[in-house]
Amino acid sequence: MFKAPNMQLWCGREDHLEGEQGTRWHQHIKPWQEGASSGVSLLGFPCDQGVIRNHGRPGARLGPDAIRRMLANHAWHLKTPLYDAGDIACDDCDLESAQQQLGDCIKHLLKQGQLPLVLGGGHEVAWGSWQGLNQFAQTQTIPPVVGIINFDAHFDLRAYDEQGSSGTPFKQIADRCAEQGSAFHYACLGVAQSANTQALFNRADRLGVTYRSDEAMGILQLAEIRQQLAAFMAECDWLYLTIDLDVLPAAVAPGVSAPAARGVSLEVIEPLIADIKATGKIKLVDIAELNPEKDIDQHTARVAARLLGLIAR
Repeated sequence: MFKAPNMQLWCGREDHLEGEQGTRWHQHIKPWQEGASSGVSLLGFPCDQGVIRNHGRPGARLGPDAIRRMLANHAWHLKTPLYDAGDIACDDCDLESAQQQLGDCIKHLLKQGQLPLVLGGGHEVAWGSWQGLNQFAQTQTIPPVVGIINFDAHFDLRAYDEQGSSGTPFKQIADRCAEQGSAFHYACLGVAQSANTQALFNRADRLGVTYRSDEAMGILQLAEIRQQLAAFMAECDWLYLTIDLDVLPAAVAPGVSAPAARGVSLEVIEPLIADIKATGKIKLVDIAELNPEKDIDQHTARVAARLLGLIAR
């Protein structure tokens, strides 16, 4: 089930004396509708069922609206239309159904020429997001090679039984790729050794995952990271960028399920996002794990909005 956007969330400062050059997101965003011009479409996934299954701290279901409120006052620098496509009604169904509905909505937005920016929610959002992109890819005359770039302290490649969680989405994607005979191209940047068992490192190696630890993601290593990322992206036709906010240091992003003791700085992440954008291959973006109940003075919501603003403009 789908919920129409709550446009009352989009309010904020108005600098009338500055004219057209002094506007903000809340003055430009419109509810998405069929036939809208190509642009950027926000879609909420207010769900933390996967976090709960993964024994994390619930609260990420409140993330989408917290991000919208923070984005509302962002100064307007976009060159394309901006839409709010509403939310998946995650409370009205089980996680698997919600993920399937998310995938269906993303496929539809892609068919309509939109760039979906999905607002999580726990990182279980990734399984739904990828399903939508994969479905759209299969409609192409020649299916594209899809690459996943995940900024995350965790591989999220955990084994699972019948049900997935916020810790399993990329294992689920790998399994589906194997079933349909497509390549699994996955890069995970910012992996914390202390948060991933040896079994997960072994699985990542078997699956051919490109990864870097948080210890290898310092500013002095930026040139090397950019080179490694460029080589990965050169093998892909389309890119799916997913950001788990727990990749950031706990002082920067305290409002997540699993705050990072070390993390990766924005000084490193932001130029990498610029490199990803510069390829022109991004088809889908999501951001996960904002937990407003655990945030401090909206630090995490602010950084989530900043990153999305960089991607959208």
